[in-house]
Amino acid sequence: MSATSEGSGPLLDRIAVELRGPDRKTATAALARVLERARADDGAAEPKRLIEAHPGLKPFLEGVFAESPYLAELAGRDPVRLARVLADDPASRIDALVAETAAPAGGDEAALMRRLRRVKQEAALTIGLADLAGAWGTMEVTGALTRIADATLSAACRFCLAEAAARGKIVLPDPADPAKGSGWILLAMGKQGAFELNYSSDVDLIVFFDRSVARLADPDEAVDFFVRLTKRMVRIMQERTGDGYVFRVDLRLRPDPGATPIAMSLDAAFQYYESMGQNWERAALIKARPCAGDLAAGEAFVKEIRPFVWRKYFDYAAIADVHSIKRQINAHKGFGEIAVAGHNVKLGRGGVREIEFFVQTQQLIAGGRDPSLRGRGTLAMLARLVETGWIEARVRDELTEAYLFLRNVEHRIQMVADEQTHSLPEDEAGVARIARMMGFKGVKDFAPALRRRLETVQSHYARLFENAPELSAGMGNLVFTGDQDDPGTLETLTELGFRRAPDVTAAIRAWHFGRYPATRSTVARERLTELTPVLLQTLAETDNADAAFIAFARLVSKLPAGVQIFSLLVSHPSLLR
Repeated sequence: MSATSEGSGPLLDRIAVELRGPDRKTATAALARVLERARADDGAAEPKRLIEAHPGLKPFLEGVFAESPYLAELAGRDPVRLARVLADDPASRIDALVAETAAPAGGDEAALMRRLRRVKQEAALTIGLADLAGAWGTMEVTGALTRIADATLSAACRFCLAEAAARGKIVLPDPADPAKGSGWILLAMGKQGAFELNYSSDVDLIVFFDRSVARLADPDEAVDFFVRLTKRMVRIMQERTGDGYVFRVDLRLRPDPGATPIAMSLDAAFQYYESMGQNWERAALIKARPCAGDLAAGEAFVKEIRPFVWRKYFDYAAIADVHSIKRQINAHKGFGEIAVAGHNVKLGRGGVREIEFFVQTQQLIAGGRDPSLRGRGTLAMLARLVETGWIEARVRDELTEAYLFLRNVEHRIQMVADEQTHSLPEDEAGVARIARMMGFKGVKDFAPALRRRLETVQSHYARLFENAPELSAGMGNLVFTGDQDDPGTLETLTELGFRRAPDVTAAIRAWHFGRYPATRSTVARERLTELTPVLLQTLAETDNADAAFIAFARLVSKLPAGVQIFSLLVSHPSLLR
């Protein structure tokens, strides 16, 4: 077919890419299996009619279904859906699916769950085929996935609120629009916040509620009420049924997730950010966007939190603190080299995360004084960094091209089986599949193209931090954020000689979350990031590493606020010995 990737129209008229599969026999058999499964359905004749009427459609579908068992499963499960997706314009199909989520669900939770899962299935098939056909570019794909996430989350929120109102638990200002004025805030973080979602992403959310807005039957039960509401929303979204799931939900980006409820009051959130907020949380909040629930209350929060995110002066210690996690992860053997087979294109050397950090670092440095650098989108902010003189146009162009290439690789990795992974397969046959889905003849062509992008990204990222100290000194992972132990960090501590590694990580996380007076200042926690590797190394050299750490932790817990012990030890590490 002579279609291009631009414009609109039926998807079957916009196939601009040949996708042949591993070999002719395998590809032919893949389409045959899908059509065979469809024969039991009354609508099975429609896909066959479209294939017969459009000669270029058959080889394209053969290639798609040979390479992606997930898309083959979606197509074979409902031939009417397959025909509808092929015959419609992809953007119009996504618009229709978003509109479908807005239909009232009544009081039938099971019906809502079925509807949302079927919407997700049809969206995945539409977006996957439009992507592989070349009808859509990378950012059209990520934007459509994000719209579906927003729409399905909104539907789940409306249902939960309407049901709670029916039970007399909350008074809604507008029953026809349950979320409006409810005080229940869902903030999309990360890729969802920036309209950059990928195929098998979790949706990272922070959930707040505004006591001054929510009209509850029992205001004293506000925390319990919104926690129950949030748990129900999460179950609607991620519980696996015969129709699959909608999106997995991750709530761990909220303040101090190991010690706070999954739905926090705005008062508690502001108190945390003002007194104990960490620099990596500033970076995370750059992409925060109200996506469901009470959007007006969400926008008010985003506006009020700006002074925390956008400091007028962001010194090197603060930047080092933000990027310590990235540099520490890179010290781990699993991410230490640029490879092809098994390489993690998100977290590995030269991966997507390095591009995102490259952008966010400079946003944090300059965004306090230049509001034009406060945007959420990675590529838009790369362009803006050129316009404001922070980077050269060549750097923007190289990182933009690499970002789009790596996101496409990531999408194809996930498109194979709808798995939440960012790593290329370990075996050559698996890498060859991804190569073909990327439009390469095989691994020999794909591998150097991938390495070239990874090396370009790594080079630009390394120059940004060429004067940064090596925080982990080659020891391995030392990551102490979030509420769960990092396996690599536990391994590092065990190798150092700590027998109770989980207790060590729990204590250091508590320091980072400011749970003791001496660790509540921003400066103290930034110095703690610099100190941690040498501290652990020094304690590990004693006769009993665990006992030495316990003694140091006990000292920290008893120190008053204002005692800059971490700054002192950074300046005079010999005091540790």
